Amino acid sequence: MKITITKNEREFDVTAAWRIIGQMLAKPEAVIGLSTGQTTINMHAIVSEIYKKYPFDISRVTLFNVDELTNLQREYPGSCYSMIYDQLAGPLGITEENFIMPPTLSDDFVREALVFEERLAARGGADLQMLGIGWNGHIGINQPGTPFESETWVSPMDPIFEAKVRKETGLPADHELGGLTRGIKNIMQTRKIVLIAKGEHKASIIEQAILGPVTTDIPASVVQLHPDCEILLDAAAGEGIRAKARERGFEW
Repeated sequence: MKITITKNEREFDVTAAWRIIGQMLAKPEAVIGLSTGQTTINMHAIVSEIYKKYPFDISRVTLFNVDELTNLQREYPGSCYSMIYDQLAGPLGITEENFIMPPTLSDDFVREALVFEERLAARGGADLQMLGIGWNGHIGINQPGTPFESETWVSPMDPIFEAKVRKETGLPADHELGGLTRGIKNIMQTRKIVLIAKGEHKASIIEQAILGPVTTDIPASVVQLHPDCEILLDAAAGEGIRAKARERGFEW
């Protein structure tokens, strides 16, 4: 496991953007997993800006998101499809065929989970996963307690995020919400993972996830077991672990 701590937020955003671009350039038919949220907005914008100034061939690149909300209209601005399309897939001109996302509405999400994985497998599996970490250590929408052997499924949202979605959509409490997410087993089968976090509010959970025990109580801790994983942090998220990580001999 390699740890990269950038000097500031801007350097983090640029570095993260180049992890995506680098994969696209290294493998023209790359299959790249993304994440949504405040951590990724600027890095996606930088990828789009660089592509606009210096176009390169992305005609065979496949993009997908690690998860998607369920029982909401896809047009909802907070859906993963909408965010990734607006921030990256649209600006890069990724075709619908090469933008693999599960639907937000379905009568059979078990089947949709299987189809999602089948489509990724048909492309040779995921080469890179840019992986966010939640305040409670969740990855994708795999909440604390999710077994490490879990495969793509529909998980409950964390309570804070669910409250936000209900406020924005006006959906009542009896309208079931969740998220179709790649399971922890599927995420770990990705060839390379870059776990990303920025901001002081992520410092504590990052320390627990990468320096603490590997436990389902903190799903992100499983990346300690991945053979090719980089932990990419800005200074606010990472300074608190620098000394401890060096003492343990982590690669920099």
